Amino acid sequence: MRGEDELVDDLVGAGVPRGGVLLVQSSLRSVGPVAGGADTVVRALRRALGPGGTLVVYTATPENSRSSRLYREATAGMGAPERERHRAAMPAFDPATTPCSPSVGRLAEAVRTTPGALRSAHPQTSFAAVGPDARWIVEDHRLDCHLGEDSPLGRLYKLNASALLVGIPDWLLTPYHLADCRVPDPPRRPYTCLVRGADGERRWIDFEGVDLDDRHFPVLGAAVRERVPFGEGRLGDADCLLVPIVPAVDAATDWLTGRRLSDEYSSHVL
Repeated sequence: MRGEDELVDDLVGAGVPRGGVLLVQSSLRSVGPVAGGADTVVRALRRALGPGGTLVVYTATPENSRSSRLYREATAGMGAPERERHRAAMPAFDPATTPCSPSVGRLAEAVRTTPGALRSAHPQTSFAAVGPDARWIVEDHRLDCHLGEDSPLGRLYKLNASALLVGIPDWLLTPYHLADCRVPDPPRRPYTCLVRGADGERRWIDFEGVDLDDRHFPVLGAAVRERVPFGEGRLGDADCLLVPIVPAVDAATDWLTGRRLSDEYSSHVL
């Protein structure tokens, strides 16, 4: 059973930047037993960052969207009445109270509920942050900008932040979506999600944004690793990678742009 002091030593050894801005994506199960669980890991991360550091997590909520892959998979084969019952039971997003998706892990929820943490208001791709730069990172998260320039990912890039991957594959890096948004004329599509208004009423909202997917991330991630060195370390039993966001996103953008130009050339040749 590991304690907070031991975790701090591991994080410092992994290169967590004191006074910096750190996005953490994690599988806490991979860390092994920790006294106090996720809350202890949050305290250890904040101690390693120091009082001048800012801790950031992705607190996404695809469960409230009827344009998400999760919804399509959940309602596949349903008739109209069953789909309506499913929609009636879907949670409406409220940035102050809605838990983040289980798919982003327990640490994200522990940071979201940390006293003083702030959360962006995007109903699908919110982020939570705690520390001196938290407000600037999460404010004004535009509805039509899930993970682009006017999102917390864009602010993390401008702050020259790092990402710490704990016990998860190297390609599963959310900032790669910023690269998706930076290619010339990225494909766009409509989105629909359920929110809770200031009056407490549930309502559906429609908007358009970049067509985001992560099925190309394994190939993209391998291409980035050939160009960008990642730091390596351990947190408990988990392997950790410390990723410099700016060069990783730049390399991903170059790769995506080159692949797109190649695809366009091939289509003309054919």
